[in-house]
Amino acid sequence: MAKETTARGGGVWAAADLLTPMAVRVAATLRLADHIAAGTQTTEALAKAVDANQDVLGRLLDHLVTAGVLSSTGPAGYDLTAMGRHLCEGEPEGMRAILDIEGALGHAELSLVHLLHTVRTGEAAFPQQYGVTFWDDLSADEGRAESFDALMGARLAAHAPAVAEAYPWGTLRHVVDVGGGDGSMLIAILQSHPEPRGTVIDLPGPVRRAEKAIAAAGLDHRADAVTGSFFDALPAGADGYLLSSILHNWDDAAAARIMRRCADAAQTTGRVLVVDYFNDQAVQTEGDLRMLGYFGGRQHTLEQLGELAGAVGLHVTSVTPAGRYSVVELRAPR
Repeated sequence: MAKETTARGGGVWAAADLLTPMAVRVAATLRLADHIAAGTQTTEALAKAVDANQDVLGRLLDHLVTAGVLSSTGPAGYDLTAMGRHLCEGEPEGMRAILDIEGALGHAELSLVHLLHTVRTGEAAFPQQYGVTFWDDLSADEGRAESFDALMGARLAAHAPAVAEAYPWGTLRHVVDVGGGDGSMLIAILQSHPEPRGTVIDLPGPVRRAEKAIAAAGLDHRADAVTGSFFDALPAGADGYLLSSILHNWDDAAAARIMRRCADAAQTTGRVLVVDYFNDQAVQTEGDLRMLGYFGGRQHTLEQLGELAGAVGLHVTSVTPAGRYSVVELRAPR
């Protein structure tokens, strides 16, 4: 049979394909790229290494060749293409962990098969797939919770240098990183600016990891980590309350409650600083549907953030580009 050379439906099939993305995610979950890079390159050897059915794994590997992830080196032999090397552990963008079906985000991604339910009802897709909310699922599975914290920490660490340099953090005395996870963003800010001190507030698991990261960075004389929830009262008196990639994880009512807690703590002299994607349309639309599917959340536009802030007595005073992120400063009227 001759190979098809035209895009089916003008490219619609490629855009709508589910099989190839799932094949790539299975490869990521089984760490096939790491095994192949280490020299395990035949179907038989790979099946033994990953405890898979040899016949079915071979058929998966053949499709990954067709998809350009692997190359064929002969009968039942495979190597990595340039694309396939991105599935190795330790690659800079961390794609293997993001796509891992047994990790937090890969697990959540499977719920998007219920996008039709979400569009019809406005409800998150995750509970339709798993019977519980994303956050309850994390609470019940320590491995996925650690996966989520690690993935979020890696994402923030990648963007943190730009955020740390873009905004005048050195004018602040005390920055409270609300829901700050393992402290990646706060650490970058404190490393770039010797003036402020900082506090991470999060749940017990992330706080333990933040304490270790702060100590490893040699910042324990200027920073600490405190167990708490952004739905409860926050320690007042700091002049900066940072919400980095937090609000999009929640529906509008919950996001407003989080901002209300920050506004109450900041009072009239402090400021609330929201760090997120606001100027990248490709991220905006894709991220918005993902946040909706996972959490019932929303990837806010600047206008939507302004409306949310206004409802809790805050207004936008500045927007500072920071790489792919922006730092939006909010204050209460004086």
